[in-house]
Amino acid sequence: MDNGAALVFRGVSKTFGDAKAPALEQVDIDIRPTRVTGLIGPDGAGKTTLMRLAAGLLTPDSGSIHALGMDVVQEPLRVQSSIGYMPQRFGLYEDLSVQENLDLYADLQGVARADRPARYQQLMHMTGLAPFTRRLAGRLSGGMKQKLGLACALVRPPRLLLLDEPTVGVDPVSRRELWAIVYRQVEDEGMTVLLSTAYLDEAGRCDEVILMHEGRRLGQGPPADFSEPMRGRSFHIGAPSVGKRRLQAELAGVPGIIDATIEGEQVRVVTTGAGLPARLPDIPDLTAAPAEPIFEDAFIAALKGGRAGTAPPAPALGFHGPTASASDRAVIEVHGLQRRFGDFIAVKGVSFQVRRGEIFGLLGANGAGKTTTFRILCGLLPASSGEVRVAGLDLRRARARARGRLGYMAQRFSLYADLTVLQNLRFFASAYDLHRRRSKQRIAWALEAFELEKYANANSGTLPLGYKQRLAMAAALLHEPDILFLDEPTSGVDPLARREFWQRINALAEAGVTVLVTTHFMDEANYCDRLVIMAEGEVLATGTPADMKARYRSDERPDPTMEDAFIALIEAHEKDAGAVPA
Repeated sequence: MDNGAALVFRGVSKTFGDAKAPALEQVDIDIRPTRVTGLIGPDGAGKTTLMRLAAGLLTPDSGSIHALGMDVVQEPLRVQSSIGYMPQRFGLYEDLSVQENLDLYADLQGVARADRPARYQQLMHMTGLAPFTRRLAGRLSGGMKQKLGLACALVRPPRLLLLDEPTVGVDPVSRRELWAIVYRQVEDEGMTVLLSTAYLDEAGRCDEVILMHEGRRLGQGPPADFSEPMRGRSFHIGAPSVGKRRLQAELAGVPGIIDATIEGEQVRVVTTGAGLPARLPDIPDLTAAPAEPIFEDAFIAALKGGRAGTAPPAPALGFHGPTASASDRAVIEVHGLQRRFGDFIAVKGVSFQVRRGEIFGLLGANGAGKTTTFRILCGLLPASSGEVRVAGLDLRRARARARGRLGYMAQRFSLYADLTVLQNLRFFASAYDLHRRRSKQRIAWALEAFELEKYANANSGTLPLGYKQRLAMAAALLHEPDILFLDEPTSGVDPLARREFWQRINALAEAGVTVLVTTHFMDEANYCDRLVIMAEGEVLATGTPADMKARYRSDERPDPTMEDAFIALIEAHEKDAGAVPA
């Protein structure tokens, strides 16, 4: 089959085992050559299945697939020798150095030894990894690992490159660098790239996007084809007297509004039709203005199918929060925090405070020291020096007692995959020393509040990602902690699940729970009351999201985003320090 497309799907369906719904159903797709096509969709949309079928790693139940003019079903090995494929968890060998990983993949891809030095030099320059060729892959930051994975996939330049969510868990600076590498391949090598992503802002960087949902293709075209029809349906609404969190909660339930998200100091809403609903909350200083439509508006409108005024279920059902009365009391105090690992100083004299009921963000590039700081605050690592107090307790003397006052949700699903949802909840109730009656009450609360009843007897490892996230959060809240620690909790989660997650977090903060969160989604930083941005173990800036953006407002960029501010701050630090970007 040759219609000029680099990759063609015709009537492709795929069902796994006894699954009730197909992973892909009658999919027709044409990927045009020498351009970047984005594959966009929520969890379970079929993106990874489509990628694996295109790479000849799975066989469709029906339909045909052709890549570079070859029949993928009939000639999978020939196809695999002609394309590049980088899965979500690329197989780097962490006990090998950067150079040894490159050599291994060059061997696997049959790259002639005479051709390797020039290609290696090109890839290392492109990725910024040239100074780190002797470093073990396991000691690279997250962004550096992703760039090495991409370099390994490009050791022999393929005509077709498949990238399955290459930027998940990667900071904005590294994300931008990865995109620059991808487009350089398209421009210099004439490569065709199919890239799936959970970051909807990345759709705007693609030449064309394919929107997937529940195994079907909902649409395909340039990003503007999706966003432009949303003109007149996207608005910014503000009301300083009530605050952005309360305003968002009220707008989310208004008939005629299908989406309400915090954006800066305002709330961005998407409506079912042109214009605002007639009945908005009766707030004296409420203002509304049209917003420039973006791809995410169209994505949410397509997936919600026009359903409006349906806010998520009561997120804090039965949760009363801490009883302290002083709303501005500091519940986390960090002064001169330092952490050494041998001769390496991961955290260098960090200081900040977090008040009760705040959502406080800890941001930084990969390798900035924020995860180490986070683990110290959770009582999982001791500080080398400095003072750290959490919930009024000195972590040097009372780490175990402090841990009993906080909840912790890890970056990667860390519950017991072989236990059912109910067994996991019972285990954590026991670990938190909840007595029998209280344990039953809190488990019943968790199942209802997080809509887990239908999965109560399912092994947690088999849950969809969004439900794994719900279970992890429910387990962290069983003992009604004063403070909730969230380590990149929405990494890899689709936008609908992220919205639901933040509805729950906002409600907890309103109830007086203090939330400390790390995230690589810069739009999520807008949900924070205050935040710090770190680099190389130091705090570069502290303040509100509005403060951060105001520092980088200019005639050329009158309305900078949090990502603009973050990247400018990191670049200024690297320039001042003369550092090699990583």
